Amino acid sequence: MKRRALITGVTGQDGSYLAEFLLEMGYQVSGMVRRASTGNFDRINHLRDRISFVHADLLDQFSLISALREARPTEVYNLAAQSFVPTSWAQPMLTGEFTALGVTRLLEAVRLVDPGIRFYQASSSEMFGKVRETPQDESTPFHPRSPYGVAKVYGHWITVNYRESYDLFASSGILFNHESPRRGPEFVSRKVTLGVARISLGLDQSLKLGNLDACRDWGYAGDYVQAMWRMLQQPEPGDFVVATGKSRSVRELVSTAFAVVGLDPEKYVSQDPELIRPAEVDHLVGNATKAREILKWEPRMEFDDMIRLMVEADIQRLKAGTPNMSPQERV
Repeated sequence: MKRRALITGVTGQDGSYLAEFLLEMGYQVSGMVRRASTGNFDRINHLRDRISFVHADLLDQFSLISALREARPTEVYNLAAQSFVPTSWAQPMLTGEFTALGVTRLLEAVRLVDPGIRFYQASSSEMFGKVRETPQDESTPFHPRSPYGVAKVYGHWITVNYRESYDLFASSGILFNHESPRRGPEFVSRKVTLGVARISLGLDQSLKLGNLDACRDWGYAGDYVQAMWRMLQQPEPGDFVVATGKSRSVRELVSTAFAVVGLDPEKYVSQDPELIRPAEVDHLVGNATKAREILKWEPRMEFDDMIRLMVEADIQRLKAGTPNMSPQERV
């Protein structure tokens, strides 16, 4: 029987890479989209004739039940969320509805429609927040530092709760930062690479950023979606940190990006106090030993190669007049 997957957040960075990967693996892929949405399909334009779309909303329990009945998935990947950390301070209630309670609604829909569905929850390294230990693994206590991080903790623990209470095959991937040319321009990695591209083409003269000393564990999104799939192929569900194990500062990210175009970042980059978070997450670095040993997963793309890929893709887009995303985007 052909395996069927339903992906929420299919139009996002991770959703697009996951859809590509699952199609290559022979899956029948459905993507969940909101009916009233004028969403951006740029990341999946090249896949639209190969994906079935179902209309549902994480805020609407009944629509989720209908979507599961229509798509009849064997696997559900919940990647949808309000996922931009700064927005979570401006819209904390909405963030909680989507990123926390939305997980409960989807799990409840799985329980009611087909408890045999295998469920993946996109957890986040932001849950660790003000870290208690370094590096962070599956047993590290959570101390979230944003409404987004708090909502992700709820989503994580409700997934564990449904696994233990209803015997669902429900796994969470605690993914550390993962980037690509498909990353939204509001995220710092893409803000940097797009800013560097614009400066290199003479379209801008400066780049304003927040905390340059914040450290993150950055990997490649195309690698990380394969870890998601591997979690749902295991004999037992569980939670897995997915990370490179290497931490770099935003300052290092900036230097790497400017080096691609041979420019000195000191001439262009400045700190803007308005971009500093109310409560900062200073240092995240993951210990993915469990993923390596059980999932047999390893990150493949190196940080410098990823940043080069992103800068070069942004330069190409700007030259083509498509600064956001190109239908020909395949990286």
